[in-house]
Amino acid sequence: MRPSAAAGPNAVAQARPAKIVARNVCKVYPTARGPVVALDDFSLDVADGEFVCIVGPSGCGKSTFLRMLAGLDAHTSGTIRIRPGDDPGKPLNAVVFQEYAVFPWKTVLENVAFGLQMRNVPRAERIAIAEHWLERVGLRKFANHWPDQLSGGMKQRVGIIRALANDPEVLLMDEPLGALDAQTRIVIQDELLRIWEETRKTVVYVTHSIDEAILLGDRVVLMTAHPGRLLATFAVDIARPRTIDTMNTAAFVRLRGQIWDQLGREVARAMEMQS
Repeated sequence: MRPSAAAGPNAVAQARPAKIVARNVCKVYPTARGPVVALDDFSLDVADGEFVCIVGPSGCGKSTFLRMLAGLDAHTSGTIRIRPGDDPGKPLNAVVFQEYAVFPWKTVLENVAFGLQMRNVPRAERIAIAEHWLERVGLRKFANHWPDQLSGGMKQRVGIIRALANDPEVLLMDEPLGALDAQTRIVIQDELLRIWEETRKTVVYVTHSIDEAILLGDRVVLMTAHPGRLLATFAVDIARPRTIDTMNTAAFVRLRGQIWDQLGREVARAMEMQS
């Protein structure tokens, strides 16, 4: 569980082909005081079916990189490529945000089926798929409820399975559990672990939580304080399937300390830059 060198994007030995390849990516924002570099020379490979978690200080460009992967923002230089699969009908990616991005004018079932509707999947088929996913996360009886009748955790479950129901090649998750209380967060982490074990989707997951990154990920990628650069990567050599109890093991605690040893210095540097 030693960290790899930060110099190479292929920081973990893997036989699987790369699903995502980002090379020397930079993002510069123009401001009244001149250009601001948000992301600098950032490279990363993500293997097909790999769960990669990105951790770094606030403002280091984690979410910026995720938005560029999703095609929601353009990179200033470098290259980003997601290798398409064999089914041209599948969406290349889907994004789950921290905010509860559910449509208040649609029922829970209609929310989950929305992406399928946009792909012109026949109504009976998309309803069956949506009901299947609602059943898997314990929301079947809420299918005809409106979002304002749900708790925050339930809304976020809807957002997650709406993305999964559309069967994307890559799932991009930006602090999806960041707004939840601690108990709800643990429950949904456990659900994510179970769902990923079944689907083996390629996932890029942005989080501030080292514990969450280790629990969920195959690899943890650390970024420096602003501007965001690759600091180090850690292979999570902890057997799957994992549960919340995994966080109490010696291997988990040891890896958490190794990651914080490097990340803590960057967090302190980010706070100094803000003062």
